Amino acid sequence: MKFGKSICVLNVGGTRYAFTREVIRDFPLRRVSRLHACATEKEVLELCDDYDRDRNEFFFDRHAQAFVFIMLYVRSGKLRFVPGVCELSFYTEMLYWGLESVHLESCCQKRLDDRMSDLGIDDLSELDIGVSEDEPVQCPVEQVQRTALTRRAKCLEMMRKAFEEPNSSVLAQLLASVSVIFVVISMVMLCASTLPDWDTAKKTTAEEQRIVEAVCIGWFTVEYTLRFLVARNKWDFLRKPLNIIDIIAITPYYVTLALAKAGMPGAGLGVAGVILRVLRMMRVFWLMKLARHFLGLQTLGLTLTRCYREMVMLMVFVFVAMAIYSALAQLLEYGLDLGTQNPDYASIPAAAWWVIISMTTVGYGDVYPITVGGRVLGGMCVVSGIVLLALPITFIYHSFVQCYHELKLRSARSARSLSVEMLK
Repeated sequence: MKFGKSICVLNVGGTRYAFTREVIRDFPLRRVSRLHACATEKEVLELCDDYDRDRNEFFFDRHAQAFVFIMLYVRSGKLRFVPGVCELSFYTEMLYWGLESVHLESCCQKRLDDRMSDLGIDDLSELDIGVSEDEPVQCPVEQVQRTALTRRAKCLEMMRKAFEEPNSSVLAQLLASVSVIFVVISMVMLCASTLPDWDTAKKTTAEEQRIVEAVCIGWFTVEYTLRFLVARNKWDFLRKPLNIIDIIAITPYYVTLALAKAGMPGAGLGVAGVILRVLRMMRVFWLMKLARHFLGLQTLGLTLTRCYREMVMLMVFVFVAMAIYSALAQLLEYGLDLGTQNPDYASIPAAAWWVIISMTTVGYGDVYPITVGGRVLGGMCVVSGIVLLALPITFIYHSFVQCYHELKLRSARSARSLSVEMLK
């Protein structure tokens, strides 16, 4: 900015905000930060509605209350809808200032997706955002602005998106593809290690297997370390279930190496060796990492998260029915001592196995009633199991459809942004 005073005043809908030139230069909102590069008043008026040279005041005829919430995002990093304001109206304000839906909190993203879905809108060009066509803010790639105030923070944000948001850029997709390849290789190695002939094959290809395992673990270690370093909140990162599984699955490899160098092989450590083998088997949960790249797994995880009350209710139904039928089955088959005792029902816990496989209509046939009363009870158990399992399914099904549509809409937006980036 080659004119005006050192203090810049932003007047948004009658509310004034004062900033220094340095703050304006690194401001997270694209429209505001572009003011610093303006050399003439004509260029300034392309970004704002009016300009007072004497007071160095920039006027924006926009929603004042919406900008208050946008400023709260600039300060705290959390963006939510203004109460009582239409979601699309607030989204229009976001686009005007250079923000996108990805900056919203997850609950508000869901509200916006639902609103756009109800109106049949899935393209940014269908929204009247009040921005001229020659302004770059209309491009989705340029609208997803970086929220940090320094170049170092912006670089960290780009790295974070590359690791955490696979559809955010070409680099993110490349890293995601490499991660998937290493997950598949690791799973194949894990499954092959349980084959009967593995020990024989291991003697001839031990060195190659060690190299493959070391490369896979090395990649996961580097990936986990970089994701931790660029995470916005380190404590929240460590508390996430998938990240906990990562560290549990990676640690045994290094513990085994340390024990081997100390001359104490893990297999000879008794309980400690068993624990190490159990932790190594935790690698199978690396398959959950694929949820970041596949819409179906994302939908399943989001559905289970939102329907945890229905899932708890389902488990309560099953456990209550199992307790009742187990007690009755044990009494009819073994407890009455009518001359025909069924040893498979000698205790209530033993009868509970028969109840659960009957209620779920699996019926392995390894345990079955032999008395008339037990068979009648078995029929009632099967029918009631079908009814109880069907009761919460409707809620879970509707939530699954809603989650799938929501994630599909977000995926389509990311794909459009990525296509624009690749064509540039």
